[in-house]
Amino acid sequence: MSGGTAACSPVRWSWRAADPYPAVTAVAVAGALAAAALAAWGLPPVGLQGPLHRLGVMDPLCGGTRAAYFAVTGRWALAWHYNPLGPLAVIASAAMTLRAATGLLSRRWLAVDVTLTRRRLRALYAVAAVGIVVLGVRQQMMAEMLR
Repeated sequence: MSGGTAACSPVRWSWRAADPYPAVTAVAVAGALAAAALAAWGLPPVGLQGPLHRLGVMDPLCGGTRAAYFAVTGRWALAWHYNPLGPLAVIASAAMTLRAATGLLSRRWLAVDVTLTRRRLRALYAVAAVGIVVLGVRQQMMAEMLR
């Protein structure tokens, strides 16, 4: 770069004295506990499907519980096959739980601050919307397996 300052990164990492995201931490720890329950006791005996599932309409979350179960039992390919969000949720929950444990033990909490311009935010929304639609279509194409 010539004649200017370096562009400021939209992502900044820092350590803080208190958890800046307690609600996210609580959800992640609850997810980790749910994953541990899946690993210990297996799939729940009741269906967790949405109301349209019985009519054959699959949503982007269909197969998520089985995907999480397969992920926590080490069957990653099968987990990804049922729903890619399952293994991603397990990994995210594990990372956030590790962050919480580190914060509790060290009294220093890792914080990630993301600064989004309007343009980046619109792009993020567009990518998320397309991802949800694509995942919904994918899950609908696998309706026979997900019933």
